Amino acid sequence: MNEIFSKKVVIHYTADNVEQPIICQLVKRYDLVFNILKARIFPRREGVIVLELSGLKENFDKGIRFLKDKGLKVEPLSKSVNQNIDKCVYCGACTAFCPTDALAFDMQTMKVIFDPEKCNGCELCVSACPVRAMEVNLL
Repeated sequence: MNEIFSKKVVIHYTADNVEQPIICQLVKRYDLVFNILKARIFPRREGVIVLELSGLKENFDKGIRFLKDKGLKVEPLSKSVNQNIDKCVYCGACTAFCPTDALAFDMQTMKVIFDPEKCNGCELCVSACPVRAMEVNLL
């Protein structure tokens, strides 16, 4: 039996491909379902969209290849959200605002642990962090 695969990805558009209806092809050609988590797309300029894509793993892989063949840069969301360990003072303020539990306070080590696979890129942690240790680098 084929299981549904789901992953959050960041797709970077260029000025050349931003006006093409590329995302709808993921539904039509590869039977993928998408949820837009964040988007910054402007006509005739570079843009970025954060999607959660779901479908069969084989279709997901084909869809990602299609996007890359169209000239889009595609990367997992986890590569765009970072915890800057050098800045972090482990106060735990970010954990109270994280809706997906991607940030948790480890009582044994007294440190904030970041799980990028749970992150949805909402950026609440960025504004909650007093020392700006949480960084979202979409562009």
